[in-house]
Amino acid sequence: MATTINLGKALATGNFASSQRDLSPNLSATVCLHRALRRPPAPLRASSDDDRFTVLVADELGEAGLGILRDFAEVDYAVDLAPEELCARIDGCDALIVGSEMKVSRDVFGCSRGRLKVVGIAGGGIANVNLAAANENRCLVVNAPNASASAVAEHAIALLTAMARNIAQAAVSVKSGSWQRKKYVGMSLSGKTLAVMGFVEVGFDVARLAKGLGMHVIAYDPYASGHLARAIGVELVTFDNAIANADFISLHMHLTPATQKMLNDETFAKMKKGVQILNVAHGGLIDEDALVRALDSGIVSRAAVDVLIEEPPTKDNKLVQHEKVIVTPNLGDSTFEARGELSIEIAEAVIKALEGDLPSTVVNEPMVAAEVLAELKPFLDLAINLGRFAVKLIAGRGGFKAVKVTYASAREPDQLDTKLLRAGIIKGLIEPISSVIVNWVNGDSVAKQRGLRITEERVTLTGSPEYPLEFIQIQIANVESRFDGAVSTSGEIEVEGQVKDGLPYLTKIGNFEVDVRLEGCILLCRAIDQPGSIGKIGSILGEANVNIGFMKATRTAVDSENSESMISIKLDDQPTKETLKKIGEIAAIREFVFLIV
Repeated sequence: MATTINLGKALATGNFASSQRDLSPNLSATVCLHRALRRPPAPLRASSDDDRFTVLVADELGEAGLGILRDFAEVDYAVDLAPEELCARIDGCDALIVGSEMKVSRDVFGCSRGRLKVVGIAGGGIANVNLAAANENRCLVVNAPNASASAVAEHAIALLTAMARNIAQAAVSVKSGSWQRKKYVGMSLSGKTLAVMGFVEVGFDVARLAKGLGMHVIAYDPYASGHLARAIGVELVTFDNAIANADFISLHMHLTPATQKMLNDETFAKMKKGVQILNVAHGGLIDEDALVRALDSGIVSRAAVDVLIEEPPTKDNKLVQHEKVIVTPNLGDSTFEARGELSIEIAEAVIKALEGDLPSTVVNEPMVAAEVLAELKPFLDLAINLGRFAVKLIAGRGGFKAVKVTYASAREPDQLDTKLLRAGIIKGLIEPISSVIVNWVNGDSVAKQRGLRITEERVTLTGSPEYPLEFIQIQIANVESRFDGAVSTSGEIEVEGQVKDGLPYLTKIGNFEVDVRLEGCILLCRAIDQPGSIGKIGSILGEANVNIGFMKATRTAVDSENSESMISIKLDDQPTKETLKKIGEIAAIREFVFLIV
């Protein structure tokens, strides 16, 4: 029997070697994973038995959090460090706490010489830390996404009222010597419809506060709890319904490829004339040039933003300078109270990690044995990407509640723990259209909170158990697909994937066998099986200077006389809407879908 790895001790010492060498490495690693995931890790060790941990706090942190840290560890409090200064200090530290702006690069992890075990981000973001380097150096990364939610919601309501009543513009006018009451007549909030886009944490608080102002609140969030929505009198609707019926739209989505520039020329055209737009979430959610055009045309009457694509903005930024726009410099969580709560949350998360526990806000890969993760990593990537691909096939940004996952493997059930794979699938399904960061600790609870039911089935195959899995299949029930070819004979969206040469591949969609690498830009075309279709697609893409990395057509019979082909294409670049329209106009093409994974 393989020796069980003590995960906490292994993290502290860096020694993941197994004392048993007679078993197959893959089998041994899997058994160790199965056990390690169920054993609480032991505390990490400081540099010696007599020393306390050393925590470098490299950004401003509230006194409440600093006090908690000082009771537990030696604290080196040094803000505004240059990159070379951070690298010079880091090899003497067990943990590092930074804000959302300081970069924690690969060089920082290299300079730590393996001592750095935890990086804490005092905020909800993760973009400033090189997660790949953290994984390679066996370092946990945690953040603090919860402390500032109420403060951000309050700022959203402040901007909402200021926008509706022209407060900022009127104040500037008075200070310049004018007194123009008629020019700045505003709009009452009571009785108006507010669409909250993203109904978790901040979005929920904004909806609750808006109800107190007498507003009718609708919300779009595929994973929102219907029970919580009903409890505060909020109606859950589709994306198109939300933007078409709202007098005010407030954004609270996570920035992902699926939500980037979700408000654009096309979506603005579907809105009520005179709608007002509010964004305290992420600058990239709005196409800023399109918003300026919508303001100039009168489709949007007012806008208020706390976030921009480029920060700080240039002096000639048209959106910032627009007379109908209020802009604040990321003030969402800037209250004394929120900063104090944030300092406590990140301090407690870092201490918990140093003590060997797993904070729920871990954002990087699981800290399991190196050889275990090396074997499982390609399949974890497959699980995440397959989930992302599947959720993007759902039409109308609609929600779903039932997902079935099938794992096919030649290994015995007790030799394959699917907890990490399940968390990866949940991450892929939820993150593209939610503000929540899903990790390998909180995956199941996040799914449960959103009423998402994940059922799992294992198919035992005959043959060698050399690899953990043969394939993963995802089925999403009771949803409408934006691509009919993705629907199986039983009516669910169905996708299947395999790992080939260490990389994730899509191998089946609906009833069609395919073979395309599951990352980047993917174009799928369902066509009548006749000569010339592939050539025409290639010509259109070539004329648009879009390079084809891979193309393959597979055939399936529709009836005794007709057959269809599924053309799967991996593209190096994103084609324009005009290029995709031309492909759709090819006579043999019955439908197509373009997705970015």
